[in-house]
Amino acid sequence: MKHFPIFLAVEGRRIVIAGGGDAAIAKLRLLLKTEARLTVFAQNPAAEIEGWAGEGRLTLLRRDFGPGDATCAALFYAASDDDAEDARTARLARADGALVNMVDNLEGSQFITPAIVDRDPVTVAIGTEGTAPVLARRIKAHLEEHLSPTLGTLARIAKGFRTRTRALPMGRSRRDFWAEYYDTAGPRTLTEQDETALPATLDTLLETHLNRETTPGRVDFVGAGPGDPELLTLKARKALDTADVVIHDRLISPEILELVRREAQIFDAGKEGFGPSMKQVDINALIVEHAKSGAHVVRLKSGDSTVFGRLDEEIDAVTGAGIAFTIVPGITAASAAVAGIGQSLTKRHRNASVRFLTGHDMKGFAEHDWAALARPGEVAAIYMGKKSARFIQGRLMMHGADPATPVTVIENASRPDERVLETTLTHLEPDLSAAHMTGPALTLYGLAPRAALAVTPTLPQQELAL
Repeated sequence: MKHFPIFLAVEGRRIVIAGGGDAAIAKLRLLLKTEARLTVFAQNPAAEIEGWAGEGRLTLLRRDFGPGDATCAALFYAASDDDAEDARTARLARADGALVNMVDNLEGSQFITPAIVDRDPVTVAIGTEGTAPVLARRIKAHLEEHLSPTLGTLARIAKGFRTRTRALPMGRSRRDFWAEYYDTAGPRTLTEQDETALPATLDTLLETHLNRETTPGRVDFVGAGPGDPELLTLKARKALDTADVVIHDRLISPEILELVRREAQIFDAGKEGFGPSMKQVDINALIVEHAKSGAHVVRLKSGDSTVFGRLDEEIDAVTGAGIAFTIVPGITAASAAVAGIGQSLTKRHRNASVRFLTGHDMKGFAEHDWAALARPGEVAAIYMGKKSARFIQGRLMMHGADPATPVTVIENASRPDERVLETTLTHLEPDLSAAHMTGPALTLYGLAPRAALAVTPTLPQQELAL
């Protein structure tokens, strides 16, 4: 992030614009919505600027901008439609101590003006750091369609009521109050009556929430999918938006954690095979502790929490403490991995079923029905299989599996740094060792990438990015 987004207080402060043509008009149309004191320097201002000056909405000085003219200005816009003149005025404004924006000159600007969705006092600013103004306008148009024109009215009336809500406990109780006001009670009042009835609506709603029994804590067991935030379900996004506490495993991507509500507490309860880990009993206790305090806890797990996630142990701990829970399923790592190589987990006349296996269990490498899996045409999605590759390879070949059976290992499935290793059963362990995969990886036994290049153990191209 090269530009840090802030909302600058400009009420009663000077904003200076040097220029009187189209560029200046475009900026002024936005700036006139503020409560700043606007001063324009232009020898030959456009008629529109003349009109605003005549209405007393800005001060117009019909001369060139000079030294000292930006003194005490919060912001300065060089908007003369002339690069040389803009460079001159920007230099002078910087000397006066003003923050400078040069229209259509990102490198020469100390700040940029975002696209804005105005629902005063609600303002949404959209920035692309000057790289894609068309995209910013498209996002603006999308938001304009989805944000009710009455949102500003609801926010304006609510502003004077905020001190009264301090009677509610900090956190979830206040959020529930405001959510009901903005989502249902407020819009209903505007539909059935008008804005003069909103204060009474707020009074009634506050009384209702003050007399409610304390809301008990709850737990959502949320599948975060394989790592791509676009693969989160709508229910998962909603849970992250409302959570008081998020307890996540080590495979949750930073992009998904960015979606967690800023005020939420976030705990890393990561586990790593054969490495440092938080004990399951401690994770259970952490979940129960926060839920019993009244918090909305999200236990966030990679993929789908019902697949090799020790979900039953956590549910037992929660139900044993009398805490309500919900399971929000996620896209499995296997689904994402097989989609990435253009295959399907089942196929008519090849395999009517697919096995989900784990490479190890609590006591070490896991045992399975190797003889059944070794039959031709069988397919398996093997979780946590990197360290147990030699063991899996040996067991399958011992039970008669064809050494040429295709095996594909997908690291960081669905993420930008996804890598694919195409190999065979006989070469699985040496190829995997040579690939140096450090991220989460899933092994697909019996499947090859539909369009991947052929690789051999001696070629560096064995790591393929799809």
